[in-house]
Amino acid sequence: MNWKFLSRKKQEDNKPKKGKVREWLDAILFAVIASTIIRGLLFSAYAIPSASMEGSLLTGDYLFVSKFAYGARMPMTPVSIPFLESTVMGGKIKTYWDGIQLPYFRLPGLGEVKKGDAVVFNYPAESVARPVDMRTHFIKRCVGTPGDVITIVDGQVYADGKLVANAPKSQTSYMVTTTPDNLNPEMIHNLKIDVRLQYSPTQYEMIIPPDSYKQFKSYSNIKAIEPVIEPKGEYSPQIFPHNEKIKWNEDNFGPLLVPKRGTTIQLNDSTMAIYGRSIEVYEHNKVSRDGNTVLINGKKADTYTFKMNYYWMMGDNRHNSEDSRFWGFVPEDHIVGKAKITWMSIDSTQTPLNQIRWDRILRAIN
Repeated sequence: MNWKFLSRKKQEDNKPKKGKVREWLDAILFAVIASTIIRGLLFSAYAIPSASMEGSLLTGDYLFVSKFAYGARMPMTPVSIPFLESTVMGGKIKTYWDGIQLPYFRLPGLGEVKKGDAVVFNYPAESVARPVDMRTHFIKRCVGTPGDVITIVDGQVYADGKLVANAPKSQTSYMVTTTPDNLNPEMIHNLKIDVRLQYSPTQYEMIIPPDSYKQFKSYSNIKAIEPVIEPKGEYSPQIFPHNEKIKWNEDNFGPLLVPKRGTTIQLNDSTMAIYGRSIEVYEHNKVSRDGNTVLINGKKADTYTFKMNYYWMMGDNRHNSEDSRFWGFVPEDHIVGKAKITWMSIDSTQTPLNQIRWDRILRAIN
């Protein structure tokens, strides 16, 4: 008889068995750890809160965002409560502790951000001081990569002089002139037209989806439809870099160099107006002026060499999107991942039984 085997079996029989509560706690702990790893390194879920990406992505779409597409960004604020936003209770309570801050580091990914990608990132121009990875999430389409020279001419984007194709369902606004007859609200709703402004009983500014344009134009009470385009050379104070000497607007903009790691620029009034925030805030330098002299970290500087790559992001709904035209560049350390799949979509304007957009479930994002 194998006494050693019997002795080991007897010891195992004498071990206290886990109670049901302990088993549940272990299962919950394992699920939290596993889901935290998946969420941190592979995929995260996000919701579309606004219309800035319509008609490619709709308000109420729920997305899976791939973090390994560009390489998972390691947490810079490691102490936080998982699965919660950075603040709760209307922003009154933080769900993280910023006493420990780690340097930016990204694991190798499947590729780099490319023009045309729908990208999730942390909003770089937040007025609230908080860590990069705790800032609000935005989603826009990349139209400019590091080193590109971006120009917008009559609403169309060019990179290095080459046309950047619009998303297939991109939208813009039109000035619509009608007859004195009232427009049918049901028709407007069914065609998914957004009436932005009404200037008179016969003149409206509307955002018209491409799929609805032809049908809408065919109605007898529609007299004219003209694109709304801000003229070249007209200064808009809302538009980056918010300098009246640089007369850009959301439809006519640039040329503007998107910084690339290792690119060196001359420092003067114009370049400081455009790149000053990137140098000081995003690349963590102390910048000051002494007359016409620029001081970086207390030393006179005639040039500056960028430490990071930057991107230019714009919404597909061009006249209803707060994007890079309004607040500038997206630094590489703000990039979260690439939007890949719409896993759920809910239209809150419909009755409860009709809110789910079944045709958008598990739909690939282009």
